[in-house]
Amino acid sequence: MFIGEYSHNIDDKGRLAVPKKFQEDLKAGLVVTKGLDNCLWVYTYESWRELATKLSKLPISSTNNRAFSRLMLAGAMDVSLDKQGRVVLPDYLRDYAKLGKKVIVTGLYDRLEIWDEVSWKAYKERTEAESGEIAEQLADLGV
Repeated sequence: MFIGEYSHNIDDKGRLAVPKKFQEDLKAGLVVTKGLDNCLWVYTYESWRELATKLSKLPISSTNNRAFSRLMLAGAMDVSLDKQGRVVLPDYLRDYAKLGKKVIVTGLYDRLEIWDEVSWKAYKERTEAESGEIAEQLADLGV
């Protein structure tokens, strides 16, 4: 299970050190893809296979299904941790998420998210300000 928020840097070669506590779960490999809200999503191979299977079963007649599948699958890259626990983030993914040197890695149960630090702070402030409204809507779902 991935949880927490961690501040890291991307070096000049596009490498990001994965938080130490997550490295064991990711040592078999991981998939990085375009996420929503202009961040990157990181999955273990197992979690990625589950998501990809669900996406493959969506009816392709729906424009939204095709668009979301393309975003997630065509935008994905499988990567491995190096001996120092780093991953190389491809340019096209760093560009998509507008990642600068300073990033935030967040744990969200079955995935990690990688955010540009400035974007994360703005998103977090906005959501924290709306937390009461969000909680009201989730109450209808039994959360």
